[in-house]
Amino acid sequence: MALTPDDVVTKQFQHVRFKDGFDPDEVDDFLDEIVIEWRKALEENVELKAKLAAYESGAAPEAAETTAAAPAAPVVTEAPAAPVAEAPAEPAPSGSATATAGIIELAQRLHDEHVAEGEAKRNQLIADAENEVNRIRTEAEAKQREEAARLERERNTLEARITELRNFERDYRSQLRGYIEGQLRDLDEKSASTDSTPVSAIGL
Repeated sequence: MALTPDDVVTKQFQHVRFKDGFDPDEVDDFLDEIVIEWRKALEENVELKAKLAAYESGAAPEAAETTAAAPAAPVVTEAPAAPVAEAPAEPAPSGSATATAGIIELAQRLHDEHVAEGEAKRNQLIADAENEVNRIRTEAEAKQREEAARLERERNTLEARITELRNFERDYRSQLRGYIEGQLRDLDEKSASTDSTPVSAIGL
């Protein structure tokens, strides 16, 4: 089926996610210009075809009127009529076909540019997302190492504190034992001295 200006006007494009693409207003304006030029080309084509048909239908009378003054005209009227009528028939369709092909090529190029820009935008988004993931992963690993180092320092501090408390407990127990044993020895000595003292010495 041949492509018409109305096909360009009513063409609907699907929206693509995660792609910005071209500005829809600019695309619409440019397509409007294409449609205007295309319609002009089609109108010129129709006008040329109408002129050609009118020329072919009125070729014999016009040739007779133009050749009435010349004596050799009746012989020449039929021969040049055919080539003169056929000559404009070829450029008219070829010009319209060229204009149509140019419009289609332009629309195809616009479509290709739109697709290329969408792919470039997609690749850029993917690259940005990968960079963001790498950045987040690097930050998370750095925080994890920092947190592990902090916990290691706290563990070493706690272990040193525990060792210090154990040494304090051991020294305290040792001192307490020595004090108690000293008190017990003093009691034993006092008790022994009391037992060895005569009864008269204590006033009995």
